[in-house]
Amino acid sequence: MTKAFLLSLGLLAAAPALAQQAPARPDSTVLQQYRESARKVNALVHTKLDVRFDYAKRQLIGKEWVTLQPFAYATDSLRLDAKGMDIKSVTMVNGTDTKTLKYRYNNEQLDIDLDRLYAPGQQYTVYLEYVAKPEELKAKGSAAITDAKGLYFINPDSTEAGKPRQIWTQGETESSSAWFPTIDRTNQKTTAEISMTVPARYVTLSNGALTAQKQNPDGTRTDTWKQELPHAPYLFMMAVGDFKIAKDTWRGKEVSYYLEPKYAPFAKQIFGNTPEMLEFFSQRLGVEYAWNKYAQVVVRDYVSGAMENTSATLHGEFLQKDARELLDAEYANGESVIAHELFHQWFGDLVTAESWSNLTVNESFADFSEALWAEHKYGQDAGDAHAYINMRNYLRSPKDAQKHLVRFHYADKEDMFDLVSYQKGGQILNMLRSHLGDDVFFGGLKKYLTDNKFGTGEAHQLRLALEAVSGQDLNWFFNQWYYGTGHPVVTIDYAYDAARKEQAVTIKQTQPGTVFQLPMAVDVYVNGKAQRHQVVMTQATETFRFPAASKPTLVNVDAEKVLLWQKTDNKPFAEFAYQFKNGPRYVDRREAVAAATALPPTDAAARQLLLSALNDKHTGLRMAALAGLKLDDKAVQKAAAPAIRKQLAQEKNTNVQAALLGALGRLKDKKDEKIFTKSLESQSYVVQGAALEGLAAVQPKAALARAKTLEPTAKGAVANAIASVYAEQGDASTWPYVRNRFDAAGPQDKFQLLESLVGYMTRLSDATVLNEGTERLQKLAVQYKKYGVDEPILQMLDKVKQSKPADQQATVQAAMDAIKKAE
Repeated sequence: MTKAFLLSLGLLAAAPALAQQAPARPDSTVLQQYRESARKVNALVHTKLDVRFDYAKRQLIGKEWVTLQPFAYATDSLRLDAKGMDIKSVTMVNGTDTKTLKYRYNNEQLDIDLDRLYAPGQQYTVYLEYVAKPEELKAKGSAAITDAKGLYFINPDSTEAGKPRQIWTQGETESSSAWFPTIDRTNQKTTAEISMTVPARYVTLSNGALTAQKQNPDGTRTDTWKQELPHAPYLFMMAVGDFKIAKDTWRGKEVSYYLEPKYAPFAKQIFGNTPEMLEFFSQRLGVEYAWNKYAQVVVRDYVSGAMENTSATLHGEFLQKDARELLDAEYANGESVIAHELFHQWFGDLVTAESWSNLTVNESFADFSEALWAEHKYGQDAGDAHAYINMRNYLRSPKDAQKHLVRFHYADKEDMFDLVSYQKGGQILNMLRSHLGDDVFFGGLKKYLTDNKFGTGEAHQLRLALEAVSGQDLNWFFNQWYYGTGHPVVTIDYAYDAARKEQAVTIKQTQPGTVFQLPMAVDVYVNGKAQRHQVVMTQATETFRFPAASKPTLVNVDAEKVLLWQKTDNKPFAEFAYQFKNGPRYVDRREAVAAATALPPTDAAARQLLLSALNDKHTGLRMAALAGLKLDDKAVQKAAAPAIRKQLAQEKNTNVQAALLGALGRLKDKKDEKIFTKSLESQSYVVQGAALEGLAAVQPKAALARAKTLEPTAKGAVANAIASVYAEQGDASTWPYVRNRFDAAGPQDKFQLLESLVGYMTRLSDATVLNEGTERLQKLAVQYKKYGVDEPILQMLDKVKQSKPADQQATVQAAMDAIKKAE
């Protein structure tokens, strides 16, 4: 499961885009029950489904033959998870013999009395007829997975213009049992056969191979998909819709991409690196991709980011882009997701977390793979930058420091999908890789996957595999990182002893509780050359001494830049400047940019470093340097404006171009009107959007005129920029554009449009604008109240209220009261 929907929710509190979880519950063993692995009374063996769909009723009519066997002890009963269904019949099937079985059903679980006692390993098959009713299911979602209905009908009546008619499923965490009875636990594995009867014009996708297609007299077609290798029930999937398929191959296996027809011409631009990913991951892990095909499908209104269903990953529509949108595609919100879900085919699908407590063996590895692929495909800087962003987002959430990575006590399984299981866990794997070295680390992963394939895994098994290959005891590492909480918080101080020709480095851990054992590399630069020293910190405060013939120009602690810690590095800025020019890693330069940003605008050396970084080889660093410039300072403006214009003239990356245009817009220099006007001709949406907002800053009337000409083809950043211009300069006649744009937007775009909505409502006295805007703000605040969105929206509404006469204030106050009362 990717974190992409979580990323969009990061905007709820105007936080960095990767901040991503619901409010944390207290992570205390006193308050929360122990979550044991599900006991296996019966084990799934094979699941055969025959399903058809009632679009009008939004129901699935199903037949199921489920084969099981008692696991350890003889049993005469079977419990299946089956959420919100009508159970029509339950029958024991033995060849041609059938026997009706007694059962009890509480709308969540189906308890069946078998016809006799079955011994461990003795297989039996139960046949069920049922109707799944997902629209009637009262299911609770989470920040990661916003709904838990299992089966979704998209535009089933074809009443929404421009939206395709689709069906798709979402099984994680335990929602497959909303569309077929099963034992919905991660420690169950089953082979499968799924036959889907659908309107003949539609395409289907499921796990495994398409083995048969039969045309039916009533205008439907029955497709049969077989998954011949066992996998967990939550990884079952179906997708039905008007998809166009583009095909690749890898080692003779089909690699396919299912997209809406208008996006099909861009399939290779979106997914084209998939065969290379398959080859790289197979070689790097030493374990070949196990499944008989790999398909990826993009669907509408998906309830999360993407899902690693076995051999058939399902993506949300954010991945579906046309040629212009692809100009602005960023690795972190596109290709990294493709890598993430593919790596799950090993970590999660081939070997599945024994329980949700051990989610780290699924999600931490998928998170780790994003930087691994970036490093392979785009270079060390790209991998380091991606890992650094993920790590920093975990570190920005103090409440997550209180959680265990392997968490046997939690309030709800959905709580496991957070910054700890993803970003913290991914960085812990980066540390393990650095500590053990690539050959040993990946050798350990190969052993873990090989020993546990088609089964389940826990962090204990990962440790044992890494120990077996490395010859090292790793309990110390797993105890502090997997079974402990928090991370080191350190200060680093330096002293050079000229008499002894010795450099001292004192590191002090200041976090409460555990003192972490920290292996690290320290590079000491003398006369332009770096000498590397390997040290291990084991005490709360420790001083390391290194020989140095003269005072070093730089001491670079954690030279590999992999440690998961919060540090206060008390070296002078001159050393950070030297580190920027001479440090070998992306994070060396990023730390220097951060140090320069922290200094006052009067510091000429810091300003110069930031201006130099505008031309750094990595796009992310150029963006960070630009963000670090304090453009509200006149002296900085004077120095920065020429550098920004120069960089814009040579900049190739559209997202950096847009950021540079945004910076010029803040300067409000009328001589940049030509730059903004020229940039409006770009094919990039983000560049066009930034150029329009820049033009609005220097020539508002001209921007209003251009906004109206851009309306017909506007998407994304351009549409948001038009809304912004209308909010500042438009009248009631332009309100419908902003309102309709808001209504059609997904969660992320809705929050980006809030400022425009409030701007309109505050500036205009039109009652329609006020009423319609207030209604939308209220609805959004209530919908996302559990994520803390209500407070900033209440502040916005209060601002609107203060600008209105008494009669209109009452309208706004009523909405505010409703938000406060909502649960």
